[in-house]
Amino acid sequence: MALIHGGQLQQIANQYKIPTEQWLDLSTGIAPTSYPIPHIPLSIWQNLPQSNSELLAAAKHYYQCEHVTVTNGSQAIIKALPQLWQLKNSTSQHVYLPKYGYKEHAQAWRKAGYELHFYLDELPPIDAIYLNSVLVIINPNNPTGKLFTRKIIMQYQALMQELNGLLVVDEAFMDVITDDHSICSQVENSNTLVFRSFGKFFGLAGIRIGFLVANKNWCNIFNEHLGPWQVNGPAQVVAQHALKDTAWHQQQKQQLNTLRKKQEALLWQAFGSEVIAEIRGTDLFLTLSFNDAESAEKIYKLLCQQAVYVRLTDEKDKLRFGITTKDKLNKLFNACHSIIPSPLSFFPLSES
Repeated sequence: MALIHGGQLQQIANQYKIPTEQWLDLSTGIAPTSYPIPHIPLSIWQNLPQSNSELLAAAKHYYQCEHVTVTNGSQAIIKALPQLWQLKNSTSQHVYLPKYGYKEHAQAWRKAGYELHFYLDELPPIDAIYLNSVLVIINPNNPTGKLFTRKIIMQYQALMQELNGLLVVDEAFMDVITDDHSICSQVENSNTLVFRSFGKFFGLAGIRIGFLVANKNWCNIFNEHLGPWQVNGPAQVVAQHALKDTAWHQQQKQQLNTLRKKQEALLWQAFGSEVIAEIRGTDLFLTLSFNDAESAEKIYKLLCQQAVYVRLTDEKDKLRFGITTKDKLNKLFNACHSIIPSPLSFFPLSES
């Protein structure tokens, strides 16, 4: 069964019968400001995509790693990994994953027949992890914003190596976190894989490019499994330029941090502590927990009625707001503020 993700604006617009151009789409964790597209030679469009040594060099420098595989986003890696791990360790049966997090990880391992164990905010106790198992960490977590230090993750990395297991670290939102949290520079053993997203921080999810950081053997395995032409030529050129543009990186980080602070203050002002229990997240998204967990779905529907599309979490007890630009904050504030004039429990829910 396909999982529900953000970014389904056309479907939501049809459901609520509001034209797409009228919506404020905050349903993803994609930056609202994008890296400017550089000039792309006509030959890049005409030819089949080739291995791009300049892109590989830029990625290795950006992620501070020795080996990297370029993919059309993390999804291909997530889907293929259980089968490839089974070939390396046929005795592996157990996978530990965050209860709240990107659900494609759990679905891939479940489909492959593994037994799933879920942990909450803290990683599973070290003495409770089975031999030959897999530990998946989303750092920072989406949607909870939970962030583990490199020191903690490396302790588990050593443990998983002792247990003949596999450590998988999804760093899709790491670009807006200080570099000392990433473990991309610490993956030369055979039991660690790191996923990095390009589209979120650079605001270009549509070009579908991502990176696997691992040792040489794992990169070779995935390159062979995924086959040629994983990423189109124009996307490679864009990523090559973007990864090398350090001045733009700093500008983007500063801008996203400023926007996040403004939006977080706005959400507190619009809803108030009577409604919101907590706001957590990163500079790419904010996740709201409510004093009454049932409020999340009610507010989600009321916002949709005003053409504001946010992400209702899979558990339907929280709302994740992507970060928007300064010029759209008024629309967001007005929509949020207008649905809290009286106790939420009295609000009728539209069936649209």
